[in-house]
Amino acid sequence: MVPALFLLLAFFAGPVLWTVWASFTDAALTGAAAARTEFVGLRNFERLLTDPDVLNATVLTAVFLIGSGVVGQTVLGLALALLMQGRRGWVRGAVGGVVVGAWVLPEVVAGFVWAAFLEREGTLNLLLQAVGAAPQSWLTSLPILAVVLANVWKGTAFSMMAYSAALAEVPGDLKEAARVDGAGTLRVVWHVVLPLLRRTIAATLLLVTLQTVQVFTLIFVMTGGGPGGRSTTLPLLMYQEALGFGDIGYGTAVGLALLVVAGLFSAVYLRTLRPEEVR
Repeated sequence: MVPALFLLLAFFAGPVLWTVWASFTDAALTGAAAARTEFVGLRNFERLLTDPDVLNATVLTAVFLIGSGVVGQTVLGLALALLMQGRRGWVRGAVGGVVVGAWVLPEVVAGFVWAAFLEREGTLNLLLQAVGAAPQSWLTSLPILAVVLANVWKGTAFSMMAYSAALAEVPGDLKEAARVDGAGTLRVVWHVVLPLLRRTIAATLLLVTLQTVQVFTLIFVMTGGGPGGRSTTLPLLMYQEALGFGDIGYGTAVGLALLVVAGLFSAVYLRTLRPEEVR
């Protein structure tokens, strides 16, 4: 018990507590503040509330989370799981192989793949030129949409597998009874299947949210947070402040803001999708 408690404190609680402590200091990578860190109270958080870069990064983080995590990965994963129900084994294997193949790729590789696809001289523009459309630099003109699409492509496999496992547990006689009563496929899904998946939907949304808000490498490789901060989410801003500018204290305060964003979304999921019997 004691070794387990030590490991828990050293590798999990320790970094979190250090981050909270550092956010109340002027800790820095170099200079006098690095040699003699001082407690500065709420100064970092006062700066946080008035920093336009933080507001911009918070909005972009919410857009990235809703677009790629909530709408993209969760809805697309559920749709794929529903569409694969009852299909032949080789069809499920082929679709699953393609989706899971994207999931297992390292973020840095996925970032390079999508950057090559969306660059001005990339594959997408070659296809558009073939039908007479003008090429453009998608990473510059629509940077947040580009990283949203890349993250949907990379992360949908997780929710698809979670929903596929949950759908296998839905009693077939309930769906059959609904069909006998005259319900179509969409009504069966809406009134029978989805209510039985509430716990899975809540758990999947929660996990996808926690994964999505901390995506860094994919965005950094594709856009570097640019142009002009138009794809700088909170993880990139935290990296920029803490390691780019060497302001560890303010960077950790941005990290706590990221924790608040994830906590708010998680609370909404748990409140909205709480099972009826415990309300």
